[in-house]
Amino acid sequence: MINLIPSSPDHSPVITEDELSDEEVLKELRLLKEKLQPKVIILGHHYQQDDIIAFADITGDSLGLAQQVSQIDKPYIIFCGVHFMAETADMLTRPDQKVILPDLNAGCSMADMANRADIERCWIYLTKSTNKKITPITYVNCSADLKAFVGKHGGSICTSSNAKKVIKWGLTQGEKLLFFPDQHLGRNTCFELGIGLEDMVVYDPKKPFGGLTPTEIENAKIILWYGYCSVHKGFTKAQVEIVKKNNPKTKVIVHPECTFDVVQASDFNGSTSYIINTVEKASAGTSWAIGTEINLINRLAKAHPDKQIISLSPFQCLCTTMYRVRPRWLLHSMRCIANGNPINIISVNDEIKKDALRAINTMLNIS
Repeated sequence: MINLIPSSPDHSPVITEDELSDEEVLKELRLLKEKLQPKVIILGHHYQQDDIIAFADITGDSLGLAQQVSQIDKPYIIFCGVHFMAETADMLTRPDQKVILPDLNAGCSMADMANRADIERCWIYLTKSTNKKITPITYVNCSADLKAFVGKHGGSICTSSNAKKVIKWGLTQGEKLLFFPDQHLGRNTCFELGIGLEDMVVYDPKKPFGGLTPTEIENAKIILWYGYCSVHKGFTKAQVEIVKKNNPKTKVIVHPECTFDVVQASDFNGSTSYIINTVEKASAGTSWAIGTEINLINRLAKAHPDKQIISLSPFQCLCTTMYRVRPRWLLHSMRCIANGNPINIISVNDEIKKDALRAINTMLNIS
């Protein structure tokens, strides 16, 4: 049950969000968005569903939204994404601005695969196993606490859009990289930069010493964390082969969070923005099978009826944590702002923010 506003300004009973029909929710959202326009801006990640994207003032991937957040002047920023994205936004805004996440349960399964205690334990073991300098790089899909760890140890954050630039920078800072939490983005990007698979090892926090010997660490150039995106891991090489067999003219484009064999079998791979731009610029009549989140694929198919656009997978590849941000929860956030009682404010403490911002600013400077 939602925590509800007890009454309207004239003290008449308020119909709660869960009592409204879908149509009534959308109608009130449109009215409140117009009313609150001077002080509220809504950000929407590309993986959100259409009924949320319809209310977004700015849409984008993690990097695009992060780059624009610091330019926002309004006091309330409603972030229709997941928790780590709202944390990043909070760190890039002024102290008087408030970042709101419509559903506090909107997290990220990949981000949950790495925590500060495990990373610290890994770091101690790695640095004891080699005298060579290790630069930590974290994918943006992680908590502010892990961003702070990277900032404290002279590393950087990356997104799928700028991973190549950040990894190339990282290799100028030291002789080895620790890349977390997504092993697949790390492996695919490093391979494209000419680093062989034999120079990469995987540290699994559930195994003693991460499943690695000191010799393996000493010989490796890249230490990858055992983490992954549950959506992108669902795509397979067999799916690519079926698409190619049934329609050889279809181009397969996938996100680099997919496994190595899927990326190698595909025609193109790149970030969400890269996928969007590639499909948008393609000629009419072309055929595309896309390996990424289904809401984005459906939106691209609707926007480009002159092209054949399908999901690489026959199964529903839905980011369930993004799905938690629903119009009813967005409406409740807007109602609370309108009544002077904003909820679900995301706030990163100053100590974590200081180190995390160092890593964020490093990334933005590299980009």
